Amino acid sequence: MNVVGLMSGTSLDGIDAALVRIEPRGRSYDVELLRFETFAFEPDLARSLRDALPPHEGSVALAAALHGAIGRAFGVAARAVAGSAHVDFVASHGQTVWHDGERHVTLQLGDAFAIREAMRATVCYDFRSADCAAGGHGAPLVPYVDALLFADSREDRVLLNLGGIANATLLPAGGEVWAFDTGPANMAIDAFVSERTRGETTFDRDGVLAGGGRVDDELLALMLTDGYFAQAPPKTTGRERFGSHFLTRFERLERLSIEDGAATLTELTAASVAAAIASANLDSPRVLAGGGGAHNSVLLRRIAARLPGARVETTDVVGFPVDAKEAMAFAVLGYETLRGRPSNVPAATGAARAVPLGAIAAYDLRELLKRMDVECRNASS
Repeated sequence: MNVVGLMSGTSLDGIDAALVRIEPRGRSYDVELLRFETFAFEPDLARSLRDALPPHEGSVALAAALHGAIGRAFGVAARAVAGSAHVDFVASHGQTVWHDGERHVTLQLGDAFAIREAMRATVCYDFRSADCAAGGHGAPLVPYVDALLFADSREDRVLLNLGGIANATLLPAGGEVWAFDTGPANMAIDAFVSERTRGETTFDRDGVLAGGGRVDDELLALMLTDGYFAQAPPKTTGRERFGSHFLTRFERLERLSIEDGAATLTELTAASVAAAIASANLDSPRVLAGGGGAHNSVLLRRIAARLPGARVETTDVVGFPVDAKEAMAFAVLGYETLRGRPSNVPAATGAARAVPLGAIAAYDLRELLKRMDVECRNASS
């Protein structure tokens, strides 16, 4: 089947849209990326979205307006990436505007019915709520797909996503999957660079700034005392904790040059990620990194330096381009939604049980399920 996966992460880079072909293969799937593109939010929508996110309080009226506007933007992105291809269904993660995993509260905006109108196809959406209802954090959810597609009985693996927040899926050879958010990935770096350049630059491209600076070890040690890093999994975090207001806690940061500040915040990500992976006691793991931070060669080198014996690569080497990987994963989760198969990982989210995820905005659903049933029966025969 041809599926469009849609994702907008905590970095607010835009809408990641992936057109993929998914074919069941036994318990798992063959997944082929046909087309991928990231669509920037229109400036007014981006501004309104940032006004709704922490540390701003936002409003119900703003959230309601954003829900429709983001949904329409997702619909435009889905149509553009699909081109002339037939699309069987769409899977949309939406845009997270609030997440408090410990209280089982999460909210993603992006009206699925607006996407349905644009695509004239069934849309799977709201993937986090079912896990929250089962007592989980509602995140991370991609570990299910990581285990399904990338687990290997011959080597320990780690699937590392470096978006605004970093999360790691730990896949011991022949063992059970577990996963959690490790802390900030690009979020703190982006906020710092944006503030220092007054918005002229919003991120440290390929770590050029960090590569030209020196780490302030005293400040780094102070930042690492944040209680989140010492928490035991399951745990999740987001902009509510590590947004721009996180930086205002550290006056010492204001006295650093932009290069030294970027170097210190990059090391914060590397240190927290490496410590989380090291805590699993994996045997010389293969670390496959995706997300926008996987383009930052300085960050990847610093993670590797803190993980002696590990092999740090990008997901490109396993056929999942770093920018497309999350959108592709939600396409697979959408397939699981339509099959009614549980697709959370309770060990990662803290849920009481494994449950099917996602809601369905149906469009000619009976025919879609018939075609899917034939695909699945052929795959198991």
